[in-house]
Amino acid sequence: MYGQALAGLRVIDFTWVGVGPLLTKYLADFGAEVIRIESRTHLDSFRFAPPFVDNTPGIERSGHFLNLNTSKSHVTLNLMHPQARELACRLVAQADVVAENFTSHVMEQWRMTYDDLRQVKPDLVMISLSLEGRTGPHRDSLGFGTVLQAAAGLAYMTGWPDRPPAIPGVAYTDWTTPFFGLVALLAALDYRQRTGKGQYIDISNLEVGVNCLETAILDYTVNGRIQMRAGNECMVGDLPGAAPHGVYRCQGVNRWCAITVGNDQEWRRFCDILGHPPWTQDARFTTALRRVQHHDALNLLVETWTSQYPAEDIMDRLQAAGIAAGVVQNAADLACDPQLMHRGQSVWLDHPEVGVRRYDAPAFHLTDSPAQLRPVPMLGQHNACVFKGLLGLSDAEYEAFEREGVFE
Repeated sequence: MYGQALAGLRVIDFTWVGVGPLLTKYLADFGAEVIRIESRTHLDSFRFAPPFVDNTPGIERSGHFLNLNTSKSHVTLNLMHPQARELACRLVAQADVVAENFTSHVMEQWRMTYDDLRQVKPDLVMISLSLEGRTGPHRDSLGFGTVLQAAAGLAYMTGWPDRPPAIPGVAYTDWTTPFFGLVALLAALDYRQRTGKGQYIDISNLEVGVNCLETAILDYTVNGRIQMRAGNECMVGDLPGAAPHGVYRCQGVNRWCAITVGNDQEWRRFCDILGHPPWTQDARFTTALRRVQHHDALNLLVETWTSQYPAEDIMDRLQAAGIAAGVVQNAADLACDPQLMHRGQSVWLDHPEVGVRRYDAPAFHLTDSPAQLRPVPMLGQHNACVFKGLLGLSDAEYEAFEREGVFE
């Protein structure tokens, strides 16, 4: 087995909240030296976001923050202080990558834009992840994932046709944008390795959200048709011949199974499993088109069957017959899902304050250089080793900076 895939890569990480830290977590988990910079005077707002470990608030206890910062080093710098910015630039001079996801004016205010930083590191690769990109009339837009999902059209497509748009339950683009960023970043590093030249990567969360709309954008482009909210029903371009297609109540409290019967062949196998009750011979359901036309009546009849059995049993029986089905899992289900456990989806790490806890591992495996997660650092844990070790500050210099509030 070889060393980790990204060993030897050094990243200066100015990111905060969700999008940026998830991207740099992947780099760190696969071996990059990620030095996370944060200020004690302006802490990452995710430190104050529940859920907290053991329901006890604290800046080292947020589940969100902990999960997104495995395997990193952590230093504190008050970047409003000119000497702190000087130290940050000295770190950049010894790094390969800089990552940030502030609003556009922040790095400009600190004089740490790509044009500024490439003066100290000519082959620097820098990535910015912002709401709507670093150019254009909305470059200074403020907001988080919930606001972005409305701007990107995701909220318009979420919900029921007779109700107002609904914001998806999670900030969807916060967890998709980092993967677009990873691809772009790895491509830029490959380019640098071949040419010796750095690059600036400008990621727009809005554009990532628009990419997630897929068929809705295509349908308007080719047909001028604006797709609407459809609840659990098939939308145009999304398995239009599928019925039954939806989420069905099962035995137990709040237990459900998602089922999609995609064609007449699957319908016949579905009827075999049901035991061919008389309603399956109804003329309304004998073809795929008729089943789609009468989906409301069909769904009620399907649920008379699903409600008699546990969701897991229904999923197993249908999948064994080649029919798409999946239990609607809650967090407790996911924690003990046998497939996720087999794949090592989570790992146990020890933290000085919260003890041994579960953390998400990367969602893909590299056979010869697997991810190796390390515990989340405490606030400013690596100040001395980074500023004395990497930058070579003397004890006297370090103490002077400390007295002047540089490390706040």
